[in-house]
Amino acid sequence: MLQGEELANRIVELADELKAQDMIILDVRDKVSYADFLVIASGTSDRHVQSIAEQVAKDLKDAGTRNMGIEGLKEGNWVLTDYGDVVFHVFHHFTREVYRLEEIWQKPPKSNAQS
Repeated sequence: MLQGEELANRIVELADELKAQDMIILDVRDKVSYADFLVIASGTSDRHVQSIAEQVAKDLKDAGTRNMGIEGLKEGNWVLTDYGDVVFHVFHHFTREVYRLEEIWQKPPKSNAQS
């Protein structure tokens, strides 16, 4: 079972295979108690967002890492998947521009992931 930074990096790898865009990993260990890392990615359409979230969840489950919950899958504008140490956000490009989640976390160190 993957955890922490290793899990965040694996999510990025899987999402990259699915053509997710603008991926970033935010280290929030010293900022919040509910997660150590946030992974943020974008999809090009509602269906693309849904397929990224679904396939990453399936691949991780097959490898022994289950999520604690998934929200927003039906709508496909913003899907949040909770993996405990890591929270994975997949946004439709337009939705990501509205919420600008990474700007909330400007102070935590961030590392650019593959895109």
